[in-house]
Amino acid sequence: MIYTAKNAQYPYLDNENKKDIPDGIEVIRKPIIEPFTVFKVLTGKKKDAPMSNPLVTRDKQPGFLENLMIWFRGNFFIPDARALWIKPSVRYLTKYLKSSPVDAILSDGPPHTNTVIACKLSSKLGIPWLADFQDPWTQVDYYKLFKISKWADRIHRRMEQRVFKTAKKITIASPHWKRDLESIGAKNVDVIYWGYDESDFELLKPSSKSKFTIVHAGIFGLDRLPENLFKVLKELCEDSEDFNNDLSLDLYGMVDFSIKESLTKYGLNKNTNYNGTIPRSTILQKLIDADLLLLPLNKSDNILGRIPGKLFEYLRSFVPIICLGPKQSDVSKIITEINAGRVFDYEEIGILKDFVKKKYVNYTSKNSNSISVSDISKYSVRNQTKKISHLLNEIS
Repeated sequence: MIYTAKNAQYPYLDNENKKDIPDGIEVIRKPIIEPFTVFKVLTGKKKDAPMSNPLVTRDKQPGFLENLMIWFRGNFFIPDARALWIKPSVRYLTKYLKSSPVDAILSDGPPHTNTVIACKLSSKLGIPWLADFQDPWTQVDYYKLFKISKWADRIHRRMEQRVFKTAKKITIASPHWKRDLESIGAKNVDVIYWGYDESDFELLKPSSKSKFTIVHAGIFGLDRLPENLFKVLKELCEDSEDFNNDLSLDLYGMVDFSIKESLTKYGLNKNTNYNGTIPRSTILQKLIDADLLLLPLNKSDNILGRIPGKLFEYLRSFVPIICLGPKQSDVSKIITEINAGRVFDYEEIGILKDFVKKKYVNYTSKNSNSISVSDISKYSVRNQTKKISHLLNEIS
């Protein structure tokens, strides 16, 4: 059985993923009350406008009202903006699970409203529980950006510790974050990677194109601004008219205004395409058609453990990756281990410029920029799901 929200607000929805739900699985959807609707009204956004995280991507510099709403969310909606869903969900699921028992509970957070619901159900009904963290809770990079007060912080941490004590097993998305969780009291922690789905790539083949294409897929937030890369691209455009004419920087997904301002600053507007949010199947085709894939990591305290979900689809595209971030990170280890591209510190310029130039020479020489990587099957969704299945068997 899958339990989920009926009318939740999301940055975007891709219904193509419904094909992955096996036949015969019961899906229960229950209404949820969210403050995002009120936020849209107060900030003048259209009712049907996509809801982005104002801490990550913004249309403009946030004003007083936006900052007030961020503070209000961090201090009165605990653990997150979906908190009003906790009581009705626990009430409904307690009754449901008494009449339709299950062997184990698997929750996924954030939102950590899901984590709290599962924690309460496990405590109340004695059902073994696996708590999966795609992002940490109080250790996540954007936690402090909510301007959380001391009393609200105590509530967050008390709830988090209850999760650690109640869950039979905890999983999280990277080795560094596993160690971080253990440092604040979590026990029996394992790593589950986001992974890639091989079936999504089976029918995809590279198609011809007329530009030297660098692709970024997904949210391009203010904390991932790759200013030195833009500087390198500007210099290459100035050095070569052919490069200037051939370069296409294709951005898919939400883009923070600071990224757009930087691209304007370096004169790259004519080379940049803002494509917005498109269906996932389409973006996968764009990945395998690219010459380079851009992966800037967040400039944050817990960056060593942040592994963007798109990394694994980048790997499976067999297109070289430009990763910007610390070379001690889990992402760097994965990319280096399987020879999937190069990792550059944000401040490196010379070797970054040489790398891009080399890939452009391949493009002009009609040599493929695709790469031969080591075995990546351990990062497949199938193998990661097998691991979850084994863990669920263990606790139940």
